[in-house]
Amino acid sequence: MSVKEKALILDKTGIDRALTRVAHEILEKNKGAGDLVLVGIQRGGVHLAKRLAIKIREIEKVEVPVGSLDITMYRDDLATRKSQPVPQATDITFDIQNKIMVLVDDVVFTGRTIRAALNSIMDYGRPKRIQLAVLVDRGHRELPIRADFIGKNLPTSSKEKVEVMLVEDGGEEKVVILGE
Repeated sequence: MSVKEKALILDKTGIDRALTRVAHEILEKNKGAGDLVLVGIQRGGVHLAKRLAIKIREIEKVEVPVGSLDITMYRDDLATRKSQPVPQATDITFDIQNKIMVLVDDVVFTGRTIRAALNSIMDYGRPKRIQLAVLVDRGHRELPIRADFIGKNLPTSSKEKVEVMLVEDGGEEKVVILGE
């Protein structure tokens, strides 16, 4: 059984447009970038958080702190995984206390990654508010988690896989659905 690319969902231009819209929505909802911090979930979310910070700087002329969060040790499936994930770096060098944190991820699916991220964040402080920005929301929640900012809503089958490929990881820039 081989996995193949079934559909191209977003190309480089589509990803850029979606992130531009998300950046504007973040600024609109929070009335600017005043108390804003961005934290990307390793790996894809980190790249997207950095891109959002650049877009916010272009729009508001304000530097928004950007951090990265590894949720490996907070996962609820560590004991059942066939291979153990390799921990990445968490890098939050700024105070998150009473800040408006936008947690950034590439794809939201079951909600379990976001639950792990919320647990992890509390080890670093207590933000005033935590919002969620994702490039792709594919549905199929197992937990009551909802993204505040969505680049693309993408109804999928639970058997399909959505892959976000970014130039920062050395690939062609695109979002695709993979299937059999």
